[in-house]
Amino acid sequence: MLEKYLMSDLSSALDKVSYKHLCELRLRENCPVIVNMAGENYYLGRDGVTGTKESALVVSRGFLQSVIHRLSNNSMYTISDQLIDGYVTVSGGIRVGVCGEVVSIDGKVKSIKNISSMNFRFPHSIKNCSLPIYNYIVKNGNVKNTLIISPPGMGKTTLLRDLIYQISTKENLLNILVIDERQELAEIFNGKESFKINNIDVISNSTKKFAFNNGIRSMNPSVIITDEIDLCRDINDIRNAMTCGVSVIASIHASSVFDLKKKPLFLDILNDKLFDRFIVLSAQGGVGTIDGIYDENLTLIGY
Repeated sequence: MLEKYLMSDLSSALDKVSYKHLCELRLRENCPVIVNMAGENYYLGRDGVTGTKESALVVSRGFLQSVIHRLSNNSMYTISDQLIDGYVTVSGGIRVGVCGEVVSIDGKVKSIKNISSMNFRFPHSIKNCSLPIYNYIVKNGNVKNTLIISPPGMGKTTLLRDLIYQISTKENLLNILVIDERQELAEIFNGKESFKINNIDVISNSTKKFAFNNGIRSMNPSVIITDEIDLCRDINDIRNAMTCGVSVIASIHASSVFDLKKKPLFLDILNDKLFDRFIVLSAQGGVGTIDGIYDENLTLIGY
C-alpha cells in the first residue's frame, strides 16, 4: 500500500495489518513504530501487530528524511506549501502529519526540516454510516446548517464523506460544493478524485476563505460541505455563505458541546442560531459513535 514511500520491512509489516481497521501509522525517531487500529494503539513488528515494545520495528532520522523525500517525489519544493501547515497528502487521501524543526523568516513559517516524527492517517469510506443522522439534517430537499463535533480521530471525516455520497444520490438536483482544504474529503491526488459523483464540485488544496468566496460566486452551490473549521478564521465566510442562501455542513474539533461553548465566538454563533443541528461523535461504542444530536438551541433531540 505504501511501498513507494516506506522501506521494505515496514511496508511488509503494514501489509499484514487489516486496512479495514487501520487508522494511523506513527513513526518517531529511534522509537517503536505504532499503529492505531479502530481507536487502539499497538506496536508494529515484522510480522504485524505485536504485544511487546522489544519486538517492534524502529526507524531512524535518516529513514524519516528519506520518507519525506519520497513523499515529495524528490522535489521538496512541490510540497513546501503543505509542509508549512504541518502535513503532506498522498494518494488515496492519506494525510501525513510531520513534526520537526520549524524554519521561519521574519516571523513567517517557511518550512519544516529535520523531521523527527510522522503520522500517516488513513481515510475510510463506510457506506451508510451517516444514515442514522440523515433525516435530522435533510428534509424535503432542504439541508440544515450542521456542525459535526468530535475530538481528532473519532470519524468525523468518514461521516462527512458518506454525507456527501448520501446527499448527492438522494437529492440529486442539489449542487454540492466540497471544500477539501487538506485533500481528504474527496480523496484527491494529482487532480483526480477517488470517487466520482455527478452533482458535486470540489475545490481542493485551498484555503477555506478562497474556496468559500470564489465557490459561491462561480459555482452557485446549494450546499457547501467542509472539514475542520476554525471559528476565529472561518466563521465570517461561513456566515456569509448562509446569508447568501447556501446551507453549510462542517466539522470542528471538540470533545463535547460543553467544550464547544468554551471556544471563542461560539456563544455568538449559538445566540444567532447560525447552525440548526449539532452532531456529537465519540468513541464510547467504538470510533464514530453518535453521542448526541442537538437542535439550534443545543437541546438534545436524538440519541
